[in-house]
Amino acid sequence: MKNKNSIKNRIKKPFRRFFKSESSSGILLVLCAILAIVIANSGIAESYNHLLNSEVTIGYKDFSISMSVLHWINDGLMAIFFFVVGMEIKREVAIGELKSFKKTILPISAAIGGMIAPAIIYSLFNYNHSTITGWGIPMATDIAFALGVLTLVGKKAPKGIVVFLTALAIVDDLGAIIVVAVFYNSNISWIALLLGGIIFGLLILANRLKVKSTAVYISLGVILWFCLLKSGVHATIAGVLLGMALPVGKNIEEYETTIAYNLENKLTPISSYFIMPIFALANSAITIELHGFSSRLFSPVSLGIICGLFLGKQIGIFLTSYIMVKLKIARLPAKVTKRHLYGASVLGGIGFTMSIFVTSLSFTDNMTLSTAKISIITASILSAIFGAIVFKIIDIKSKKPVITKKQLQRVE
Repeated sequence: MKNKNSIKNRIKKPFRRFFKSESSSGILLVLCAILAIVIANSGIAESYNHLLNSEVTIGYKDFSISMSVLHWINDGLMAIFFFVVGMEIKREVAIGELKSFKKTILPISAAIGGMIAPAIIYSLFNYNHSTITGWGIPMATDIAFALGVLTLVGKKAPKGIVVFLTALAIVDDLGAIIVVAVFYNSNISWIALLLGGIIFGLLILANRLKVKSTAVYISLGVILWFCLLKSGVHATIAGVLLGMALPVGKNIEEYETTIAYNLENKLTPISSYFIMPIFALANSAITIELHGFSSRLFSPVSLGIICGLFLGKQIGIFLTSYIMVKLKIARLPAKVTKRHLYGASVLGGIGFTMSIFVTSLSFTDNMTLSTAKISIITASILSAIFGAIVFKIIDIKSKKPVITKKQLQRVE
């Protein structure tokens, strides 16, 4: 019995570590986003922008890559972030919360509903406008912020709702990655893409041959990143593909001996506490001009993002979940009520990292970019506050004394 409990705790260990790291990093993300806004509206804004647009070259002559600091962050550092996401997805599908279809049908369907509804709402506001290209912006949930808020206000929330929200966000990330790969790319270089496909094939082959050299996987991953960078498909997809190509084993015992386990342990804190904050610092610089602010806030882009994230997410997630449970296709996790489900649906509207990332791919005009970023932050704050209120109400209601039938009879 003791051995069984030990195995159970070891299975939950990666999930607990991931939950703890991602939730606490949300605070650092907020601070970096605020700092970026302060810098953008201060006397050092010009120097800050000059730094972000400075060219950095890595390599030598013909074997070199030159990009701005901002592009190195968005295409380089974020590839590591997506590498961690790819490993998390692979782990959860192989041995974790997404392994059993019966357990995952609820968060999977909820995530799909939570992606479709915001995209439709955004598209309705931006129909026949050039800004329709931003339909993917309100689709993703920021797991760090969402779990951070849940940790702060939902201390007594059942573990099932934490698992539900985490699984939903992982599927959500996967959906956003597919959208970026398919719809947000520039002119395709088929030769570079073919070479990338060959490299990915070699990664899968290395997995099948049970290659245990980290250097082999990382080297092939870097080449894959370079191929996708040159192909026109967003280079960060290489991180996801590399993460999903790594072997994870068939159970927790095998997983703890794999390259994926070691790399995830080392890179998750770096991704959470270094890469994501730097991304926020580089991409949240919004110049706030009071003149014309209200008109920007009520523009099609802004309304599409705010309504898409704040309303679309909760409608899509909760309605899809409710239908699935009502039809008895899925069932609520243990101790999770419809109130908990609604609270999690509201928190699903916290979009930051992926939403800003898709924004940078959707628009080139500085004014539109700034408007979109302000809208993402506004919608995220609204979702966080309203979600916190929902969970506080649930907590208050759960503390109300319940009079049993026997107690009532005694009073009578």
